[in-house]
Amino acid sequence: MSNNARDMARIIMIRFNDFYRCFLDITQEAQARFEHKDWPGVQQAGRQRIRLYDQHVNEAVQAIRHHNGGGPLSQHQLKAIKQAFNDLLTEHANPEIAESFYNSVYRRSFRHQNIRAENLYVHGFVHRSPSPDLSPCCSSYPIKAEDVNKTLRQVLQALQLDVPFRDLELDLQYLDRYLQQFGPAELSDGNASLIFIKHLFFRNKGAYLIGRLECGNSCLPFILPILHHEQGGLYLDTLILSNDDASILFGFARAYFMVWCPVPALLVHFLRPLLPNKADYEIYNAIGCQKHGKTEFYRNFLQQLHHSRDQFVAAPGIKGMVMHVFTLPSYDVVFKIIKDKFTPPKDVSHDTVRAKYRLVKQHDRVGRMADTMEFTNFELPLHRISPELLAELQQVAPSLLTIKDDTLMIRHLYTERRMTPLNIYLEHATDQQVVDAIDEYANAIKQLATANIFPGDMLFKNFGVTRHGRVIFYDYDEIAYMTECNFRDIPEARYPEDEFSAEPWYSVAPNDIFPEEFATFLLSSPRIREAFKQQHNDLFTAGYWRQLQQNISDGIFGDVFPYRRKRRFRYLYS
Repeated sequence: MSNNARDMARIIMIRFNDFYRCFLDITQEAQARFEHKDWPGVQQAGRQRIRLYDQHVNEAVQAIRHHNGGGPLSQHQLKAIKQAFNDLLTEHANPEIAESFYNSVYRRSFRHQNIRAENLYVHGFVHRSPSPDLSPCCSSYPIKAEDVNKTLRQVLQALQLDVPFRDLELDLQYLDRYLQQFGPAELSDGNASLIFIKHLFFRNKGAYLIGRLECGNSCLPFILPILHHEQGGLYLDTLILSNDDASILFGFARAYFMVWCPVPALLVHFLRPLLPNKADYEIYNAIGCQKHGKTEFYRNFLQQLHHSRDQFVAAPGIKGMVMHVFTLPSYDVVFKIIKDKFTPPKDVSHDTVRAKYRLVKQHDRVGRMADTMEFTNFELPLHRISPELLAELQQVAPSLLTIKDDTLMIRHLYTERRMTPLNIYLEHATDQQVVDAIDEYANAIKQLATANIFPGDMLFKNFGVTRHGRVIFYDYDEIAYMTECNFRDIPEARYPEDEFSAEPWYSVAPNDIFPEEFATFLLSSPRIREAFKQQHNDLFTAGYWRQLQQNISDGIFGDVFPYRRKRRFRYLYS
């Protein structure tokens, strides 16, 4: 192996180490932002941390080119560089994320073209023990039911938060009652353990103490959200004890957590039993390692292809005007590509659509916008694509497709978690399910608005229903910042004839929005109309939206709870 190959491998590793050091620096400051209630700083830090990766990858690409005199790398050189990088990985504390960084540098060096799998870490090189030592990131406490409060006092004190709890004894009383009401019966039998991650998880306006309750053969989440009291001090808001509720907390429609994790793989290992329905890539995404999440997703995808025989088909639902969506029925993911030409009256550019998706990636999704992963030159086995889907793809986006031998390569696509389109869900829902779904839909719109996002196209087909019954927005080509919108009341008609005119009797600017018009396309069904009347008619008034805009201008950040409000201690026991 040449010294030149070793030098270039070290260049990549040095840039990776620089990146991850910056990643941890931003993450470490999350506690101070929480303590000082610096909510604008929380949003800014989230965007800054996401952008770090591309900055450092681009720097690594430039450094490699400079070291090589600007010339292309031969296949012999690439093989030698990877071998040298393998040697660096074996001694590295965080090889998993480093592998993904190497992949990004390699692909970007060749502009995602003529990529050879043997030069990439398609599969992991370093494999950890199935039972790694978690003591660097976790602490374990054997307990009995009567010891829980004592243990929690000890754990909370070890966090060394600068802001004191307002009334910790009251919080612990609530927690006792909650455990008696909802806790596992095995806890009273003794022989239980509480295992906590040593560092808090921060997101939005909350901090989360993440733990596991191990009783006999069962393992349950034991998660405590910590919030600021409006009158000063901190308090415990609830206790999350179920896998479903933990899954919602770590959901794909939420901003990434900030948590100190020098070795993310250990954190993922700890979280797996709490999130049994989530793949590793989703957990990596949730803790902010979204680029490695892409690597893990691709590995998961290849495994799914290997163990299945079904074909890719068009996704269920009304076909989009801008995106074409398809899926593998056995896989809980959809694949979205931008059409070459958009169906009228859509009037946006391809660059605009891509910019909207980047905006969503870097914005606070408040649990209501699905996260996406963006891929370049994504390959699919041709025999797994149904003839009908292949014909559709060739019709709507031929510029994105290249067929070579037995492979279809798609130049640009997004992946996203598959959900049931809300319009389809409502068609088959019971009366109560309609009420619940419309409540979820309206809350989704309101929560997005408090986060300075206006969906634009609010039709039901642009929202999905998760397995937990949550309603999530997933069509981003018309989203806008709330602060860019002009919410107006429809002016009074000048003459009776005006109301029957095909054209409006008033001027309309591009950013004008008339909430009264929402009712026209949302309330066509009597069942849906009745569900809206119960509690969400305010969405049809311009005054409501203007007040939300004022809140944003005043720096008021609304509360969005990633768990059921009815399980909050305040709701249950105050």
